[in-house]
Amino acid sequence: MKQAKDYIIFPLDLPSAGDARHYIGLLSEHVGMFKVGLELFIRSGPEVIKIIRDMSKAGIFLDLKLHDIPATVSRAMESIAELGVNLTTVHCGEEKEMLKAAVAGSAGKVNVLGVTVLTSVSAFDIQKAGFENQYCTDITKLVLKRAETAKDAGCAGVVCSGLEAKMIKNALGKEFLAVTPGIRPAWSLNKKDDQQRVTTPAAAIKNGSDYLVIGRPIRDAKDPVSAAVLTAEEIRSALQ
Repeated sequence: MKQAKDYIIFPLDLPSAGDARHYIGLLSEHVGMFKVGLELFIRSGPEVIKIIRDMSKAGIFLDLKLHDIPATVSRAMESIAELGVNLTTVHCGEEKEMLKAAVAGSAGKVNVLGVTVLTSVSAFDIQKAGFENQYCTDITKLVLKRAETAKDAGCAGVVCSGLEAKMIKNALGKEFLAVTPGIRPAWSLNKKDDQQRVTTPAAAIKNGSDYLVIGRPIRDAKDPVSAAVLTAEEIRSALQ
C-alpha cells in the first residue's frame, strides 16, 4: 500500500554528485522518489542514477523535459529507458508526433510524462508568447488540451499544477498520472519564490495528485529530515 512518504518526490537540484549523496543519505527513508534534473544530469550524467540506486530503495524520476524533432526524442528516450528509471519527461510542445516518438522510444520500460505548462508560467506569460486569447484568460484550458494530447499519444500521465490535477483526473481518468511540482507545505507558504501556480500537499492530494515534487521547503530547512517527516504528516492527514 502506498504510504504518505511515497507521494513525495525530492528534486536533487544540486551542483554535484557529492551534494546529491548528502541528501540521498538524509532522505532515502523519508521520500518515495528522487528527481534528477538538467543541472545535476549535465554535471554527473548516468553516474548519479547509479548513486541513487546504490544508496536508496526510492524510485528515480529523470526530469530532462525532452523537446526536439521526433526522431531525436525517440533515440534519446531509448537511452533513458536503459537507465532503469521510473519516470521521465517530455514537453508536450507543438506536436503529438514528438510525444508518440517518446512513448515508442521508451518501449514500456519507463513511464513517460508530458509537461503541460510549467508552474513558473503565468497567464501573462502565455499572452506574451502569442497564444490565443482563450488560453490567456484561462490557462487551465491550455493545460487540459496538452494533457489530452499526451494521453492520446500514449503517455502515462502529465506534469501539472496541483490546482489542475482534479480537472485532469475528471477528464482523463484516475489511472492517468498527475505529477505536481510547485508544492508548498502549509508551514512554508510565507516564503516567496518563483513559482506562480502553487498549492499545498493536502490540496494537491485531495485534487488527485499521484506524486508531489517538493524541493526547497525540505532542502532549505534547518533540518531536512524533520521537514520531510512534517510534510508526510500533512499528506497523511489529507489521505485520511
